[in-house]
Amino acid sequence: MIIFLIIFAILAGMALPTQFSVNAQLRSVVHSPIIASTISFIVGAIILLIISLFGKGMSVNKEWFAAPWWVWTGGLLGAFYVVASIVLIPRLGATATVAYILAGQMVASTLIDHFGLIGVHVHSLSIPRVIGVVLIIVGVIIIQKF
Repeated sequence: MIIFLIIFAILAGMALPTQFSVNAQLRSVVHSPIIASTISFIVGAIILLIISLFGKGMSVNKEWFAAPWWVWTGGLLGAFYVVASIVLIPRLGATATVAYILAGQMVASTLIDHFGLIGVHVHSLSIPRVIGVVLIIVGVIIIQKF
């Protein structure tokens, strides 16, 4: 099962620079990063709605209304992420854009894990984890410089 999850994660990672590049091309067609992001989200939302309706079915639970306000901010964060990628790809290139985003992901992930933020189980900061994040940031610098 872990092999499947690793492959799934790698494929998801490969999808990001592809999506970034596709959306950047869409931006050049529609002449706006916001409109390109909107179209990208609409297409994704339609696909997910179809899957939700024909999968296990979709029903609203009363628990939805008792959830903390911040659980609904994922779409906002996703919109920021998509707009940022559309703006950055033409300026920085795919490799540098993904590298900087990866560096940001590693810093945020390390903080979320260490402090157990947003309901994540605590994974304490350790020297190997710090070295790993530093190596990724050094890699980002090398990618951008060369």
